[in-house]
Amino acid sequence: MGDVLAGFHAAWEFESDSVLIRYERGIRTPKLFQALGERRVPLEAIAGVTLTPGRRGTVVLRVEPRPGADPLMEAAAGQLKEGCDPYRLVLPAERETLAEYYADELRALLTESGKTERYLVAAPEAPLHFKAYDGKASFDGSSVAFRWFWTGASSAKWKAGDQSFPVADLGGVEWRSPEVFEGYLRLLPRDGTPGAPQADQDPAAVVFGLGYGPVHESLPFAAAVLAAVRERGAGASVPVPVPAPRRDPADIAERIRHLGELHRAGLVTDEEFSSKKAELLAEL
Repeated sequence: MGDVLAGFHAAWEFESDSVLIRYERGIRTPKLFQALGERRVPLEAIAGVTLTPGRRGTVVLRVEPRPGADPLMEAAAGQLKEGCDPYRLVLPAERETLAEYYADELRALLTESGKTERYLVAAPEAPLHFKAYDGKASFDGSSVAFRWFWTGASSAKWKAGDQSFPVADLGGVEWRSPEVFEGYLRLLPRDGTPGAPQADQDPAAVVFGLGYGPVHESLPFAAAVLAAVRERGAGASVPVPVPAPRRDPADIAERIRHLGELHRAGLVTDEEFSSKKAELLAEL
């Protein structure tokens, strides 16, 4: 093919063996797209193609990546909002016929399905770093480092000290979106040894907060670490759940204070605030 189809926030270039997605850098473009810049999606990484009506006189062309093909989507684990889905191209409704043509052309070239054995879409490149609520996370391609902030880190993390995790010792990454309460990024050990059940008490995790660990910074970070782990052949190992211990009253007070910040910022509803506050108080 080799043609280009431009939509809102992105343009797709259709090549014989892949789709090259270039994201715009405009002020209205989602920050995740701007952080990604461009992505080449091999045809073997695509399971299917859909074209559906969008909102306000638009249509949406979307390619469905195969399970395991993209470390970014594996790290996101279904938590991305629709508008931040990097596999959606939103077009004016008058381009529906053209979009349908490209969708049919793509479908005719797809030959693979099912889960992949390796990542087929490149992860963001290291070095990467971002500020979480309780520390700074850095990844240089071979190891992940957490440096704690005295203003946010729990006493358990201060006692453990700053942390460094070689990729060879990791089994995976768990990312919980900062757009929900108690978001975090947790490193999973290769041997499956469980850490503290609460991310704010686990030296192998950093917690997010209002303005800390945004999606466009923490998700590409998680994807890059996942890709490095897979390349080393570690394979993800999920810790065995353990009963949650009763938490320190000081830590409960800090979480309630943070919840209040989210509530005042309008990111948590009155009902969510009351419910979560009651849950936290119940842990005392």
